[in-house]
Amino acid sequence: MSSLDAWLTLAAAPGIGPRTSARLVERFGSPEGVLAAAPGALGELGLKPAAIDALRRPDRTWIASVLTWAGQPDAWILAREDPRYPPLLLQIADPPTLLYVRGDPQLLAEPQVAIVGSRNPTPTGREVTREFARRLAACGLIVTSGLAAGVDGEAHAGALETGKTIAVLGTGPDRVYPAGHRDLARRIAGQGALVSEFAPGQGPLARNFPRRNRIIAGLSLGTLVTEAALRSGSLITARQAGEQGREVFAVPGSIRNPLARGCHALIRDGALLVEEAAEVLSALQLQLRGHLAALPSAATALLPGADGADTGVAGLDPDYRQLLAALGFDPVAPDELISRTGLPAAAVSSMLLVLELGGHVSSCPGGRYCRSRA
Repeated sequence: MSSLDAWLTLAAAPGIGPRTSARLVERFGSPEGVLAAAPGALGELGLKPAAIDALRRPDRTWIASVLTWAGQPDAWILAREDPRYPPLLLQIADPPTLLYVRGDPQLLAEPQVAIVGSRNPTPTGREVTREFARRLAACGLIVTSGLAAGVDGEAHAGALETGKTIAVLGTGPDRVYPAGHRDLARRIAGQGALVSEFAPGQGPLARNFPRRNRIIAGLSLGTLVTEAALRSGSLITARQAGEQGREVFAVPGSIRNPLARGCHALIRDGALLVEEAAEVLSALQLQLRGHLAALPSAATALLPGADGADTGVAGLDPDYRQLLAALGFDPVAPDELISRTGLPAAAVSSMLLVLELGGHVSSCPGGRYCRSRA
């Protein structure tokens, strides 16, 4: 049995999680040593009969199927002893026994910032997420997230515009959840990495996603929450980041936006309030020293208007500028805009459509509108 076979046998045994496997390897010197240990010695360490039997009689058919998956050109299995295993992840309390990777495994050791948030963000939340991801990736940071709908997808997509991204999966590395992110996952595998502690063939199970969150936080120097409700799973990721001694960042929002309350709670609990990607870099500058040699030139991407975008607001007619001024950045109903501006209802309706097509405003749930952050 090869060393990887032994690691797979250990990881697949029922009741042997990351902490137990680490304790066993430390006690017996290697995964092969664990498999060679007497049943009595394993029982003295608290292993149940089913776990001992699985170690003594490994499922060789399953092992062969996993090794077949790993035989693909862009597929890798990293055990904790592998030099490519990310060192930051080894620092958490329960680093995965194995990591299944599609894409570039070297990226796992590169400096990363996690971006997480709501699965149903507002248009402003989507814009803010993509902007942070795009600018952090442009500076050489890897943007890490969980491939979920909403903020996660925007973070990956924004990072792919200017750099690289890592998606941590709650499924096996050969499954994509949600299915609508299959094309995004393919792009990430080609321009970054997909990583999971779950073996090939594992489908989406609710209990696996909180476990995924600790890996997102554990890979990253800091975790940024751009928009989240009070009971969002993103707050679990942020809490785990704090427990791991990593930085936690939160983007503030409108007090009328329920998806800003999670971020506000994090800020009250000590998270750093950030409005620009440069503030994230500033907070991480000690950890990043020596990693981002290109930072002085890349940092110009963080300056306002450095991407060359021209909102064209100054060139709008006075009535349009008046409507934008009345709109602000919080969601507003058209009736309220009519009241604030004194403009006719038909005019407000047509002007909102023109402004939306021009990228100046975004439609929000409930028929409301808000000004685009850009």
